[in-house]
Amino acid sequence: MELFWYIILMSMLAVYIILDGYDFGAGIIHLFFAKTEKDKKAITNAIGPFWDANEVWLIASGGILFFAFPTLYASSFSGFYLPLIMILWLLIFRAIGLELRGQIHNKMWEAVWDKAFGLASLLLALFFGIALGNVVRGVNLGMVTNGVSAHEAHYFFLPLWNPTFSPQAEHLGIIDWFTLMLGIIGVVSLTIHGANWIIFKTNSSLNSKLKNVIFKLNIVLLALIILSLLVWHIIEPQPFHNFLQYPWLWVFPIIFFIGHLGLFKIRTFKKDGTGFLFSSLFLFGGLTSTVASIFPKLLPSTNSVNPDLTIYNMAAHEYGLSVGIYWFAVAIVLVLVYFTIQYKVFKGKMDDIGYGEH
Repeated sequence: MELFWYIILMSMLAVYIILDGYDFGAGIIHLFFAKTEKDKKAITNAIGPFWDANEVWLIASGGILFFAFPTLYASSFSGFYLPLIMILWLLIFRAIGLELRGQIHNKMWEAVWDKAFGLASLLLALFFGIALGNVVRGVNLGMVTNGVSAHEAHYFFLPLWNPTFSPQAEHLGIIDWFTLMLGIIGVVSLTIHGANWIIFKTNSSLNSKLKNVIFKLNIVLLALIILSLLVWHIIEPQPFHNFLQYPWLWVFPIIFFIGHLGLFKIRTFKKDGTGFLFSSLFLFGGLTSTVASIFPKLLPSTNSVNPDLTIYNMAAHEYGLSVGIYWFAVAIVLVLVYFTIQYKVFKGKMDDIGYGEH
């Protein structure tokens, strides 16, 4: 049962990254590339009917985490308290940036909320990449100092950074050079993904320019990926041990590289949705490859005193996990029906829907 709920949790997170990821990316494109009012409207129209529904997957993932792995939920929300509050505020500012911009037709008012939307999107992409870096790197469970655990085995708390900015320090911070690198990869990846969504859903004058932006950013992304794989050995001496033990797991890196390499042909795609398909494959393959590399760990321990938090020592009682399947089945059917109707209603180009106009 633990494995079933782990797969469900990771699947929901992957769906969230793909769906809300294009919202973040569109916000970054809006911040740096949308210079005219027409281009800004095209971008907000492209995500307007979807962004709030896409966030449901994050809430649902938190619910699954609380239900299936409650100790991990308690540990993570305590240890990552500061960045989680920052993410909450960024989600709020992204939302009100979209919703309040059109309330008053004043250039200063619109400029303030444009910046709020764009900067919040950029920082959300950065923080979610940093969050993934923290999971890969691990944390000092039990707050061990000089070989002595100061707290219970699943407790930890991280400041925003430590003085050394090192991922190998005894007392870690949320941000170090390794997690920041993954954060930058997150920003570049979601910028590409958002640009592909804009191309897919609009006829904006930006589209031809965005294809060139995607191509150039994909080169930057390739360099960052190679660098991250090289330095991964510093964090994990045997980073590919799961792939060597279970060769079928290589399907996830293959999906990852198909998505990435496909994006180099962005200028030649005849259908506008092809680029979005490849960036979705890239994000799905990247997330699943990362979690497969540390399985069955949910949160590694950086000390030898307290054990890693895994799907087996963090799971709820088997009876509760079994009963939850029935409720999950009902919920997922309702969600899938809703999303099917939503994406059918808003299929095609979105240039003229007039989102946020008053």
